[in-house]
Parts: sequence; structure tokens; C-alpha cells
Amino acid sequence: QVQLVESGGGLVQAGGSLRLACAASGRTISNYDMGWFRQAPGKEREFLAGISYSAGAPYYADSVKGRFLMSKANAKNTVYLQMNSLKPEDTAVYCCAARMGGALEYNNWGQGTQVTVFS
Repeated sequence: QVQLVESGGGLVQAGGSLRLACAASGRTISNYDMGWFRQAPGKEREFLAGISYSAGAPYYADSVKGRFLMSKANAKNTVYLQMNSLKPEDTAVYCCAARMGGALEYNNWGQGTQVTVFS
């Protein structure tokens, strides 16, 4: 199993930016598909962005495309989510997740980091 710890959340004004980090331990993420998700109160968990283990281009949900950028630093065993032009509706707990390359389900999850965007 790979252990994941997110950081970088906080309180930010609408229009601002935050960069989240997800540090992995226990396994090298070069063998894992990595993803970012969020869950707002009363809502279902939402997929935001992912990168495959084969290091293809990141792919994004329509809700964040053009505003969020996901990157992967294998040497640091860390993935990042750069969030720009934040909106109050982006307020949620943000989690990263991992699955072995080729697996169907994400089965390794971090504890999440809170992002709150105020207008």
C-alpha cells in the first residue's frame, strides 16, 4: 500500500490561487495512477484530475479544466494540484488517491485538506 498525505489547503479569497501537494510513502508513485478528488458538504465526491502511471498528459474534469493544473514529480514521490481563479464553489475537502497502473478503482486515499474560498 502507498500512504498519501495532502498539504497546502487553506482560506483564500475568490480569484486567488493555492497549490496542493500530495506526498506519497511506502511505494513509488511511478507505478501508480494518481488522482485528485474533492468533496463538498452534502455533495458526492468529485473527480478533478488524474495522471496515469505511464506519465501521459494530465486529464481534467470539465469543472476545473483551464483553472487547475496537475503535475507529478516522481523524484519527490509527490503530486501537485495548482488551483487558479478559485471560486466559492470550489470550497471542499481535497484528497489525492492512487491505484496501481491499470487497476479500475482508486484504493489508496489521503486524509484530505480543507480548501475554503470566500467572496
